[in-house]
Amino acid sequence: MRRTTCAVFTLLLLVLLPFRTAAQEDFIPITPVSLITGEPYLRSPRLGINHISLTNEPTSDARYHQALALGVGWNRWPLYWDQVEPQPEVFYWDNYDRLVENDLRYGLKINVVLLGRPAFAQDGARVAGLNTPIFADGSDSPQEDKALNPDNPWVNFVRAAVERYQPGGMLAQQRGWTDGRGVRVWEIWNEPDYLPFWEASIHDYARLLKTAYIVIKQADPDAQVMFGGLLYNSGDNWLAQVLAIYQNDPRREEFNWYFDIAAVHNYGYPWRSGWLVLYARQTLAAYELKRPIWLNESGVPVWDDYPGPLWASSAEERSQRSTLQQQAAFFIQSSAYAWAEGADVIFFHQLYDDCGNQPAGTNFTLHNGELCQGNAMCAGDAFGLFRNERSALCFSHHPYPGTPRPAATAYQLLAQVFGGAELANPLVFTVAQKATIIAFDVPQRTERIYVIWNKTLRPLALDLPAAGTRAALYTLTHSPRALRPDRKGVYALDLPPATLDSYPDLQPGDPTAIGGLPLIIVERLGSLVPPTLEQLQAIILAF
Repeated sequence: MRRTTCAVFTLLLLVLLPFRTAAQEDFIPITPVSLITGEPYLRSPRLGINHISLTNEPTSDARYHQALALGVGWNRWPLYWDQVEPQPEVFYWDNYDRLVENDLRYGLKINVVLLGRPAFAQDGARVAGLNTPIFADGSDSPQEDKALNPDNPWVNFVRAAVERYQPGGMLAQQRGWTDGRGVRVWEIWNEPDYLPFWEASIHDYARLLKTAYIVIKQADPDAQVMFGGLLYNSGDNWLAQVLAIYQNDPRREEFNWYFDIAAVHNYGYPWRSGWLVLYARQTLAAYELKRPIWLNESGVPVWDDYPGPLWASSAEERSQRSTLQQQAAFFIQSSAYAWAEGADVIFFHQLYDDCGNQPAGTNFTLHNGELCQGNAMCAGDAFGLFRNERSALCFSHHPYPGTPRPAATAYQLLAQVFGGAELANPLVFTVAQKATIIAFDVPQRTERIYVIWNKTLRPLALDLPAAGTRAALYTLTHSPRALRPDRKGVYALDLPPATLDSYPDLQPGDPTAIGGLPLIIVERLGSLVPPTLEQLQAIILAF
């Protein structure tokens, strides 16, 4: 349910960093979202963030409050098997108990990723014992109180994790929780189609997912089991290939094809977020299946802010990275594309830079390239909505530690505008290869939401036909303002230009991966029957 919000915007601008370029604009700083109900934060059921909490050290209250101020509803983090069970049947839960307890204390829902193999469960690239039966009676058929097979360590770990963290589980009993608090979404591995995470075969992953599903559902029938988020960085469609394996399984229908949610990951190119959701949906449809689809990793690291390569001058040095401004635009454009194709929940990767993809402890002072000598690590992944604090394990030398990047403003804006509203009649179209318009109807609020941006490298004027008599305009650089149609019955809009980036393999007509800073327009529809989005598309294209 969407809660009515009273957004507080301030006209103060973010502090200018000494290495900002003159071309970069100021962004509205984030402020806590005040609610009429008195609850201090809006927790959007549509939006999550990866790694709000830290696994091996306590997560500060301030870090949680930074995330909550943006309107986040979900946290996603990995539960590493090798950290929990380093020796058979010897479990260390303390770090994860703290994560679950803190997430739930702050009202967040949790997407837990089951990941990693202890030494005793390694059989080359495979999980030892995975192909043995699930249950001690030599079968894969669940029955109440049936014992698990001790020779299949994976299923024993999965059962232990679920029994500990499900509502009413061991942690809930220890803490005296009686209100249904616990983990309900279990993701089985991360990016199994990406070699650094999964080196075994597709058949091995299909078995991993199948056995986890049966064990999780036996322990908690209301749990949701997620197919490991797919990166699709090669020509292999792992979702299709796993479904092809299950198609020959006589019990696939009984067990819901062994998963309840599909997930995809995308970085750097907003258009691809929508395409991946569509691709997954079409793959499911080929097997006459429907599942919720989550975009539970999305983002892009920046190059023009520490710890990124501030000195980068060539496309090669900036490859797969963006500016601060582009990172903010990416998240809005990516989310609009994904929601238009039916994504349920969207996550930004990640809250802080932390250590990025670099080894723990990687650190260096702020510099302009002079530390890049030999093989020295001199740049890192600035993924975060927030810059690292001075006390961080990695990348702790930002001159303004702990401050938000413009992408934080973008995240909060999406939470405030979209909230938990049900979106209807999504439409995506391009005007003369110059502007992208993504539109949604919100029937319960009698509103229409537009997300519009410039695809070109020059400023662009666009007339948007009005379907009502008033609208609100939201941008990343100015306070919201009211819009009224002009005498021609249109909203006259000025779209900021895009800037070049170095993303490869662009679609025809895209001069750059990330478009200009988007406009979000929320229009209150009139009492008369408004034109449909398809009719508006025809009107716009006729201009």
